[in-house]
Amino acid sequence: MKVLLKNCKIIDQSSKHHNQVKDVLIENETISLIGSSITESADQVVDLENMHLSNGWMDARVNFCDPGLEHKEDLVSGVRAAEKGGFTAVALSPQTEPFISSKSQIEYVLKKTAYSNVDVYPLGTVTENGGGEQLAEMYDMLQAGAIGFTDGDKDVNAGIQYRALLYCQNFDGLLVSFPHESALFGKGYINEGEISVKTGLKSIPSIAETIRIERDLSLLRYTGGRIHFSGISTAEGVTLIRNAKAEGLNVSADAFFMNVLFNEEKMLDFDSNYKVYPPLRTEKDREALINGLNDGTIDFVCSNHQPENIENKDVEFDHADFGVIGTQFLFAALNSHSELDLSVLVNCLSKKTRTTYGLSTVSIEEGQQADLTFFNPDKEFTLEADQIASKSQNTPFIGQQLKGTIYGTYNKGILTLQD
Repeated sequence: MKVLLKNCKIIDQSSKHHNQVKDVLIENETISLIGSSITESADQVVDLENMHLSNGWMDARVNFCDPGLEHKEDLVSGVRAAEKGGFTAVALSPQTEPFISSKSQIEYVLKKTAYSNVDVYPLGTVTENGGGEQLAEMYDMLQAGAIGFTDGDKDVNAGIQYRALLYCQNFDGLLVSFPHESALFGKGYINEGEISVKTGLKSIPSIAETIRIERDLSLLRYTGGRIHFSGISTAEGVTLIRNAKAEGLNVSADAFFMNVLFNEEKMLDFDSNYKVYPPLRTEKDREALINGLNDGTIDFVCSNHQPENIENKDVEFDHADFGVIGTQFLFAALNSHSELDLSVLVNCLSKKTRTTYGLSTVSIEEGQQADLTFFNPDKEFTLEADQIASKSQNTPFIGQQLKGTIYGTYNKGILTLQD
């Protein structure tokens, strides 16, 4: 099959065609020709307004709730949401019921998504069923296809983390740490500070994040290995990561898109769709995340896509569950509201996600694999509830105008065009 993409502005900092408008001819799974005006016949020609072309995007933290919580999301609906968001890959959280904690559970995910044009990369747990007591069979899960290990937002004590770092070095495994010390805030809901005083809501102090980062960095210095910190939300956390990288520690980090976009003032409206974990922090913290993304301290942004049914969100704020969906409109939200340059944003979504997890990357060059996302960064749309592919609709973006329309993807030899 031949597909010709016409008049594409290529966004790929590793390509000699970066920021140039070119035609791109794809044959099966390979980019066969890039030129200014390709006239060769093709089975399908895609020529759309202001089309930009980048390497396929990867949302590096999603929860598709399957197995066990399929009423919120399942692997089919989750993959469809990612596809509509322009993603050709996702990294799947193991926080299901039961947790993804064994070779057979990894295989279940991979078999159920084998024929999707979105590559699904599962993460396994650090401890058995995320219970925090005994190390899981991480090597077996790695052999089955797991790309890293995390207990999600569950606490992992220092002893377990120490042993996990040592064990993972036998096979170059990646530990993913969610740096929040729940013992410091118990039942907190929002950032500790002026807004928590005004609202009277129980709070989560910034030290709950930094003390866990400091602990894990100390363990990393002692044991060696590598750690990825997921969900950095504070200025102090960004500084700790920046210093650790300067020191030469094998460390990386991401931030969740809600923390990049909004600050704690959203809590004044008591809208549970802004109730996320980690909580929205101060404007100083938000600006530090932007600076960290721009200078490479924070490697990428992810959605932390966390579906919830309406009865868990449309309740009093303190009773509402944490979390929002986001993979379908992650790019549009960031493109509309963040201060990130388009090239930086695309690089965060495409290359840096994959390199962090040790996955192969390609460039938009002749002879390279065709794993591509095409989009119009300037085209606006209003997100309507009936456009959401997810089974859940816990998002504050319904009814809002966003900028950045996804045209489609090309992956595994499959062209997908959005409506």
